[in-house]
Amino acid sequence: MFTGIVRERGRIAAIEPEPQGLRLEIDAAETASQLGVGDSVSVSGACLTATTISNGRFSVTAVAETLDRTTLGGLSPQDEVNLETAVRAGDPMGGHFVQGHVDGVGQVASITGGRVSIEVGPNLRRYCVEKGSIAVDGVSLTIAGLHDDAFEVALIPHTLEQTTFGALRPGDRVNIEVDLLAKYLEKLIRPDTI
Repeated sequence: MFTGIVRERGRIAAIEPEPQGLRLEIDAAETASQLGVGDSVSVSGACLTATTISNGRFSVTAVAETLDRTTLGGLSPQDEVNLETAVRAGDPMGGHFVQGHVDGVGQVASITGGRVSIEVGPNLRRYCVEKGSIAVDGVSLTIAGLHDDAFEVALIPHTLEQTTFGALRPGDRVNIEVDLLAKYLEKLIRPDTI
């Protein structure tokens, strides 16, 4: 479980194909110092498991399911990623409940000042409500506006500086995790929902 409060931007040091998917080696001294082998870590919103830790770097493996549902397969060495270690009992809950289970990928439609419009399909759009929570590339955000095929978020300068969002451009793909409570509510009201 995560909060969507990014603690560090890491840099992809290496990417290696593995039988199960892709091994990502990430240069991130602060995050690496907080991890043990087997610990969960959010990498741009995807919950992955630390498999090696050494000299300010850690490695994770993104399996086929993760690669199919996220943008991680499109990463290249030197790309930056948003990082957050799993919340521990007693940690402040500054964002919202984020599982690190990415629901799908959205595409940045426009950026105007600190306001970003992200296009999503109807399978994700139905969970979006104005002033509701959403995680974009692992960042806890509030939906500031809705359109037929998109939602908008307003980014404060701190978020732009501390996350990968400062480098976002129209056309970029981003990982989306909709609010967990909305998915459970839908399942309770409509048990036939997959």
